[in-house]
Amino acid sequence: MTKVKPDHIVGRIVVHELDQAVTALTVAHALDCPIALLSATGAARSSGPAWWRELVTQAQTLAPGPGAHWILDCADEPGMALAALREGITSISLEAEGPVWSRVSEIAAQCGASLQRPDRANALDLAGSNNPQNDCKLYLSTLPEGVAKPDALG
Repeated sequence: MTKVKPDHIVGRIVVHELDQAVTALTVAHALDCPIALLSATGAARSSGPAWWRELVTQAQTLAPGPGAHWILDCADEPGMALAALREGITSISLEAEGPVWSRVSEIAAQCGASLQRPDRANALDLAGSNNPQNDCKLYLSTLPEGVAKPDALG
């Protein structure tokens, strides 16, 4: 999987199906805007890590380009986070504290994966969108200027 460095991500888009992921990638490529594609809250349980892995693979095949940062949400279920890691998911979010967070974080690091806390602030959620292409274009084109192309700064 091609990944964008998290510190270069500008747009965060929640996708629920393959068509939405392909649309988000296509629009982001056209606007040269680095993005993170997030699963729905708790998608690790409702759809499964294998579904997310396949969605990522198929979306990248259908919309090749510089890539995106893909994050599977495991809600507050450390067992689902571990299942995602076993499935080869390289970036997961988990709502946990203390020793649970520390242990899952250690295991993620051993797997070469990143663990983060859910962050949907200012994200575009495509659930119920009647026009995902237009919604993505509007959302990504109104993000702060000058940050969308971090590599241009040298």
